Amino acid sequence: MRCKHLDQIRDVKPSAKGCEECLKSGSWWVHLRMCKICGHVGCCDSSPNKHATKHFHGTKHPIMRSIEPGETWGWCYVDEVELDFG
Repeated sequence: MRCKHLDQIRDVKPSAKGCEECLKSGSWWVHLRMCKICGHVGCCDSSPNKHATKHFHGTKHPIMRSIEPGETWGWCYVDEVELDFG
């Protein structure tokens, strides 16, 4: 399956140096993901709060990418397909 949402990707910069919500609440995260529509930085689903996925559910922004060093993969939540930003 292909992602049908690639036309929504924008040239965005990370909104924070960590998960926005975890930084505000004093929580912690495992890995960071950035929304490719607005730049929101949230924590991954291995993190206690799963803020990247919560961002998708709240905004319907379909595409995120890992912003971990050396990682170039992304994910479309709607089409459930992995993307390569390398």
